[in-house]
Amino acid sequence: ASTARHLYLRGGAGVGSMATVYGGRQRRGVRPSHFSRGSGSVARRVLQALEGLKMVEKDQDGQVLTGRKLTPQGQRDLDRIAGQVCFGTLNA
Repeated sequence: ASTARHLYLRGGAGVGSMATVYGGRQRRGVRPSHFSRGSGSVARRVLQALEGLKMVEKDQDGQVLTGRKLTPQGQRDLDRIAGQVCFGTLNA
């Protein structure tokens, strides 16, 4: 759900940018903490699962693959869910 929302707000993203979004602090013992990217394989599998649900499709700019974007069906589903959450009709 978080990945789908991120694609909805951002317009499109790839595995690398998703790994950056879901990264966090790397604790390095006594040394200062630094940012570390999240797992690329987890991000890739989440995007593949959303593709299987027909919510996301691969986005191409000519011959170059530029990541993934929401399909019209995926955007419609997210709009419907947001409306249900807003009006309190979503079943718990």
